[in-house]
Amino acid sequence: MTQQDPTPWTPDAIGPQEGRTVLVTGANSGLGFHVATEFARRGADVLLACRNPERGRAAVARLTAEVRDSGVDPSVELLALDVADLASVRRAASEVLHRRSRVDVLVNNAGVMVPPFGRTVDGFETQVGTNHLGHFAFTGLLLPALLAGGGARVVSVASVAHRFGRLNRDNYQSERSYQKWLAYGQSKLSNLLFAFELQRRAAAVGAPIVSTAAHPGLSDTNLWKMTPLGGNRVGEAFAQVLGRAVGQPAAQGAWPLLRAATDPDVAGGEYFGPGGRQEWRGFPVAVPASPAAYDTADAAWLWARSAEWTGVDFAELTA
Repeated sequence: MTQQDPTPWTPDAIGPQEGRTVLVTGANSGLGFHVATEFARRGADVLLACRNPERGRAAVARLTAEVRDSGVDPSVELLALDVADLASVRRAASEVLHRRSRVDVLVNNAGVMVPPFGRTVDGFETQVGTNHLGHFAFTGLLLPALLAGGGARVVSVASVAHRFGRLNRDNYQSERSYQKWLAYGQSKLSNLLFAFELQRRAAAVGAPIVSTAAHPGLSDTNLWKMTPLGGNRVGEAFAQVLGRAVGQPAAQGAWPLLRAATDPDVAGGEYFGPGGRQEWRGFPVAVPASPAAYDTADAAWLWARSAEWTGVDFAELTA
């Protein structure tokens, strides 16, 4: 069923962002690049957190040129960050705390999708290590800057794939077996469990943080290249055609993320996605997550294990 707002939301609804510091992970292309561009276009101080320095510098140059063409001189900086490496996560967070007194918006967007089995440098299964644990640690380490803003927004980027995800406590790190699509769904479910638990914990201690989540529907981004369809030139071309036929461009896929990050009427714990059929495309609206995403017992288990594995305890949110 198609969901609709009385007035469809577009980025035109975003107000001025001068004086706000915005940090977007995975910002060198796709959704992250478009989110960063819209903020920079409205005067925000934007940090592009990217794993590859060369691609990051190219993204900064491209974003700067695009925004200047619209008559705005952007404030954009590159931040080296590999969320699949906790040492990099700690260095990046330390650098942010040194360079900025506060962070007003954090968009946890970087991710991987259905790669062959592998482990991060810290020994985590690649998908949960990159998509969830790296962002869990980064958010926790940035808490002093987020709390300084007096109302910071944290946006966790999920996926419709979270609906087939299950939190497998006995095989969370693929200790026994690896099925790439199930591991991807679990990592995206973890993003939502984290987003909703972060909001509960912030509310419990009166911390001025609004934790939201969003997904882009079926969007034409570089993640397609990581799927079995995109494993070669022919497959990649087919995947792009399929994405464009039933999905939407990456720029529009970024709209739910932007709404979650900027709409003044958004409440903590809300989840946004395209309002069209199957949530594949359309204007961004509030959408329900799967029942598994609201399981508080699973959220508590995941939070405790994530803190143990990463060494980041979110002490500022302890009552």
